Amino acid sequence: MDHRANPAAAAEAGIDRIADFAGLDAEAREQVARRARVVQLPKDSHPFVAGAPCEAYLIVIEGCVRVQIVAESGREIVLYRVASGESCVLTTSCLLKHEPYSAEALCESVVTALAIPAGLFHDLLGTSSAFRKAVLESYATRVTDLIMTFEELAFRRLDRRLAEALVERAVDGAVTATHHDLAVELGSAREVVSRALKALEQDGLVGLGRGMIRITAPDRLARLARSV
Repeated sequence: MDHRANPAAAAEAGIDRIADFAGLDAEAREQVARRARVVQLPKDSHPFVAGAPCEAYLIVIEGCVRVQIVAESGREIVLYRVASGESCVLTTSCLLKHEPYSAEALCESVVTALAIPAGLFHDLLGTSSAFRKAVLESYATRVTDLIMTFEELAFRRLDRRLAEALVERAVDGAVTATHHDLAVELGSAREVVSRALKALEQDGLVGLGRGMIRITAPDRLARLARSV
């Protein structure tokens, strides 16, 4: 469907694809269909950046958005990802607190999302118990995921997290990624990740090449990834 030709119909179709909105009451559904819009965001575009005002509640319909912090040094730390059917915990927080964004988002693919204007978001929080329940339950789930991410960063050894990332990214026994990419993913410095990869290579688990990592002992790497 061309959402530009019939935005209300596109929004209605978008609602049907969001599991959290399955229980929306008729009035809330009509308001969202009439006032929200389906938007398409190109790969590598930024849905928001640090310091920008939060103007809409976004729910991803298709694609994946990475939310990250970028330090003054340029170092990036991935906080979480927003996949199909999910909303962004930072967006919800900024809307509830009427504050600007404190991190940035990057589309890792072409993203289709339902954008609910901030005014409508606040209206529905006050008038629709079903909408309020959907927003708060999604928010609670994402906060729990974020806490688990911080626990991993703080308490789980880097080599275990690196092994897990390699296992998850592997296609036909190889991972196409730079050391910088993996450092961003793991919230570490590139030099630290490079040393960890070299140690895995010396242990016979991987082979390192330019922009590619071959997994030479998949069973052993998987066991390392599962270890605490």
